[in-house]
Amino acid sequence: MHPSQELRAAIRGGRFDKPTSGKAPGYVQANLVIVPQAHAFDFLLFCQRNQKPCPLLEVVEAGQREAKRLAPGSDLSRDIPRYRVFRDGSMTEERTDVSDLWRNDFVSFLLGCSFSFEKPLLDAGLEIRNLTCGVNVPMYRTAIPTRPAGAFSGPLVVSMRPFTPEQAIKAALVTGKLPEVHGAPIHQGDPGAIGIRAIDRPEYGDPVPIRAGEIPVFWACGVTPQEALLNAKLPLAITHAPGHMFVSDIREEELPFFHYSVR
Repeated sequence: MHPSQELRAAIRGGRFDKPTSGKAPGYVQANLVIVPQAHAFDFLLFCQRNQKPCPLLEVVEAGQREAKRLAPGSDLSRDIPRYRVFRDGSMTEERTDVSDLWRNDFVSFLLGCSFSFEKPLLDAGLEIRNLTCGVNVPMYRTAIPTRPAGAFSGPLVVSMRPFTPEQAIKAALVTGKLPEVHGAPIHQGDPGAIGIRAIDRPEYGDPVPIRAGEIPVFWACGVTPQEALLNAKLPLAITHAPGHMFVSDIREEELPFFHYSVR
């Protein structure tokens, strides 16, 4: 059994409900968004118009729970450590299992996640501060608008990792090779330039220290659709909780060829 399968089994069995940063290193992780079929085309269009925060890895047909390409045998209603439930424009609860909420018209979208480039960054000799500190990655709401589609609109959300300016260049080169999981950073340096008011108070995740000589480096984040769901006010929608990702069986080195494979 692969480490990714072992982790999903632990999640499904109720033995793991924490953030997945640093878990099953080398395996692609994904954000999850589940919407009713009546809104699926508009959300697909939202992803197409906002590919940096919403790089599509797989779309699972209405009513189906298995991500057949990313993880055969998976169950999207039970294989994520923690889910968020949205009702009428509010996030109403977090839970570890949404199988009792499942509907035959649910369409599931799996989007690339920056946790997937953690191992390449570590292999390049770079520290990932949230792993060092044992916390969730900090994520921030920005003043950068997404391109709307139907009911879906809202601000871009970014994740942040601190580096020295020299390290930031290396990080950009490493992650720029992986557009399927957000690619290169969208900003570095002054948080205020993208509308972040308090770097020590992220809207999602946990703060991490930025040491002397370091700058914050920001990547587009797959939590962006959760902001769009707040505006869309759908009667019911489901996502992963920030930092609690779907861990696939795809290795990161397979990503450049994933969409062209017959898998």
